[in-house]
Amino acid sequence: MTYPFDCITEFIFVETEVYPADVILVPGADHPPLMEHAAALYHQGYAPYILPSGGYQDHLNWTEWEYLKDIAIEHDVPDTAILQEDQAQNTLENGRFSFDVLEHEGIAVMRAILVCKAGHARRALLSYQHEFPKETAFYVSPVVDRYGITKDNWYQSEIGVTRIMREIRKIGTYFEALIPDWLNR
Repeated sequence: MTYPFDCITEFIFVETEVYPADVILVPGADHPPLMEHAAALYHQGYAPYILPSGGYQDHLNWTEWEYLKDIAIEHDVPDTAILQEDQAQNTLENGRFSFDVLEHEGIAVMRAILVCKAGHARRALLSYQHEFPKETAFYVSPVVDRYGITKDNWYQSEIGVTRIMREIRKIGTYFEALIPDWLNR
């Protein structure tokens, strides 16, 4: 059955095939499945590095990077494979600061796997695409958030509708002023 809002589902919930890449990128959050999934991809040999990104958060009492790094270590990812970005406060900064870290480390990224929450996939992808060279290929491998929101059920609960509509508003806020930059690339 199709619904009038199916276009929202297709826009927000990005998921692609995953192929070997230069790095696994994880925009910051206090959601263990993000790093659990990134660690699984790392152990399957999809990329030699994981770069979690995220600065200090009061509710964590430390950085999202530290939080995610600890989960990676618990899942047997070696310290040497975990890159550090611990300043970002939003998704655009996750992309910008992650690119800066990779550039500083001398890691050329032609292909990247983006592990994010399913309902955050479009905003995360657009943010990283904005900050990385246009030649960079991104493979999006989302996880379900703590509310259980998926492309198949988001419209069936108040929290699902609220969170996805918030994503649409954030995308507008983030990218309205950036579209002219995309035209001039």
